[in-house]
Amino acid sequence: MQAVLQDLRFALRQLRASPGFAVVAVLSLAFGIGATCAVFSVVYAVLVNPYPYANSDRMIHLVVKDKGGNQRWVTLTGPQLQQLRKSNSVESVAAMDEWNLTTTGGDLPEDVTAVYFTGNAFNHFGVPALLGRNLLPADAPEGQDPQAVAVLGYQFWQRHYNGDPSIVGKTIQLTHKAYTVIGVAAPRFTWGDGDVYLPWKFTNDLARTVMPHIKLKPGVSRAAADAEFQILLEQFAKETPKHFPEQFKTAVQGLNDQFIERLGSTLRLLFAAVVLLLVIGCGNVSILLLARGAARQHEMAVRSAIGAGRGRILRQLLTESLLLSFTGTLLGVLLGYKLLALIVNWLPAFSFPHEAAIKMNMPVLLFSIALALLTGITFGIAPALQSSRPQLAQVMQSSTRKMTAGVKGRRTYTALIAGQMALTLLLLASAGAAMQAFLRMMHVELGYDPHNVMSVGIPVHDNTYTNWQARATYFDQLRRKIAAMPEVVSAGISTNATPPDNGWEQRFEISGKPAAEQQRARLNFISAEYFSVLHIPLLQGRIFDQTETSRGARFAIINQTMARQYFPNGDAIGSQLRVPELKGEPPFQLTVPESDSWIQIVGIAGDARDDGVSKPIKPQFYVPYTMSMPVWTQILVRTQSEPLALVRAVRQQIQTVDPDQQVFREVRSLEGWIRNQPEYAREHMIAFLFAVFGALALALAATGLYSVVSYTVAQRTGEFGIRMALGALRKDVVIMVFRSAGGSVGSGVLAGVILALVLNQVLSRWIEGSPRNPLVLLGVTVVLIATSAVACLVPAKRASSVDPMVALRYE
Repeated sequence: MQAVLQDLRFALRQLRASPGFAVVAVLSLAFGIGATCAVFSVVYAVLVNPYPYANSDRMIHLVVKDKGGNQRWVTLTGPQLQQLRKSNSVESVAAMDEWNLTTTGGDLPEDVTAVYFTGNAFNHFGVPALLGRNLLPADAPEGQDPQAVAVLGYQFWQRHYNGDPSIVGKTIQLTHKAYTVIGVAAPRFTWGDGDVYLPWKFTNDLARTVMPHIKLKPGVSRAAADAEFQILLEQFAKETPKHFPEQFKTAVQGLNDQFIERLGSTLRLLFAAVVLLLVIGCGNVSILLLARGAARQHEMAVRSAIGAGRGRILRQLLTESLLLSFTGTLLGVLLGYKLLALIVNWLPAFSFPHEAAIKMNMPVLLFSIALALLTGITFGIAPALQSSRPQLAQVMQSSTRKMTAGVKGRRTYTALIAGQMALTLLLLASAGAAMQAFLRMMHVELGYDPHNVMSVGIPVHDNTYTNWQARATYFDQLRRKIAAMPEVVSAGISTNATPPDNGWEQRFEISGKPAAEQQRARLNFISAEYFSVLHIPLLQGRIFDQTETSRGARFAIINQTMARQYFPNGDAIGSQLRVPELKGEPPFQLTVPESDSWIQIVGIAGDARDDGVSKPIKPQFYVPYTMSMPVWTQILVRTQSEPLALVRAVRQQIQTVDPDQQVFREVRSLEGWIRNQPEYAREHMIAFLFAVFGALALALAATGLYSVVSYTVAQRTGEFGIRMALGALRKDVVIMVFRSAGGSVGSGVLAGVILALVLNQVLSRWIEGSPRNPLVLLGVTVVLIATSAVACLVPAKRASSVDPMVALRYE
């Protein structure tokens, strides 16, 4: 033990004597380990093990695709749900409905997302309650009113009750109805992002539907399930045609399929980037240790000559290497936790399952630690292995303490530097492409002005405003109250028209032209103030007025894209169109009489983004919101200053119309809507992280090159002294130093360019930009060469400033 402590003290003295070497080696390992562990932890939690549910691999969503390939999630009536449970492929079926309620009976009413579950739902998912019990079939008996009981969601329990452990048995009042709290759901049970889970009342009402959730029997394939469900759903479509497309094909989805499609490629790309960073970091440590080891060959030889055994020298060097590796690993773990929290905050909203427990993944952490230790051990003990070879006498007979590494050593340095340069250029090219794509997305033409505008979502409580006139009047009263506020510039209703991803895509027909299945456009329900709130210009015609809106007049305003695509002769205004599927379903969807009849086009508005910020604008048209009103709406509010500062005042104005009315808990500005677009958030995250990883890789590569060149200069001090004594100029020495590094840098840059070109097709699927872009490649190549030149310049100037006589006397 005493010998180990002695080795540890000597290792600390050695590292303190070379602080630059120690800091660079530790940071090289820390950056690689931290980034790799953080990103893989996200990959594992989101793509590999996201759900806490029992047999989640057999759970599916019931989805159909229409003739155009658009997906639609299936909802079923009570009797249809019972028939589905009898299917041969099914082990169990649970179902849910969702509604927004308000906590009442207290001082501060709060908007609550209520998820109504069939009685077997919690048994279906197989996740026990954190406190109390879950809902049981006895809580929702068919043919009877369900029990007035509630299971609280974990986050709601924490937020509303401060995690009160004695909550079970107490009462919560939701929209003036009292429910007994029977349990608190487990922290990872977030199905439907429910605040409270209530028993669903079975009904034969064809207007009330629920979303089924299916667990297949063991061994049943999705193809077999699709085939069986297709026959069943075609029968259901005849019973409730409004709930299904005219033609469809069943295509069930696994729980995680949609999230893998949205985020899978992004996370794989980031993981590939951090693996490159880890390899570059380990390569940097290898270069540093080899250079340091070669410089200490004379020291090792002297130790061997005076009696130190090979094992003793190995133990000392192993102690130094392990000290470096453990320090780098410890710092890497700390950085990993910080980076993990940063990535989680930047993940696009609703692009990953909220059940996912994103935390540091131990297997990959242990793997990264093992790789760091292996790198340190392998390259750290190389000098000791070298000292036991027959060249020992040659080393001892040399008059210098500086020994060159030989041809094999130089080849090793050249290969490591070239590999670092190639991987760094590939990482920089990818970062450049990602940043270029994000900058292009930031400056895309929106077609509307999102500044100082917010969207306030307003749910309508069950069994309120159940007829068309009452709901239309109520929505208009809310808009007028908000518009009258002194801080508000204007306010307009936007049922589903809040950009940049808005409207319901519908098939439509044009009067006088043959109907075509491919004739599709996005249908938006708005009030007349919508265009002035968003500053969308009216190019031709007019906007329907308040009187026309109040009676649900069948008028439409189309965008430029729709006018160009479907009315190329400029005859759009005055033409008529109809949406066959625009039909009411009271009390949930209230429409004017003959809502599926012909609608007259009265104006053409400028194009505004309606399919995200990266895709082309789709044809869309706007109609009065009173033509079809669901059980919720949105009000767009333009203010004189920061809009979110007025949320509380807006809520107060709404409650002057209806004291029980709440707004959706999450109110966002339209700039926030843009930032929360999946493609915007994804590109932002990729661009920033790739820029950070690229900068770290560049710093590591430059440090590795600097170390090798400095080592080479130190070993060739005598040679440079002789050359300068014989008449060589300082610039000649500088050129020699640059030439010694030029081969490894040049071959590495060339290999990196080739890698970027070869992998372009793969990277282009994951990054909106292309690493093959000539400007990107040229830019990162110049940056890498310039950085390499700076790394070589310092030791080159040091070599050229050597006094020949001093160098020769020293040697």
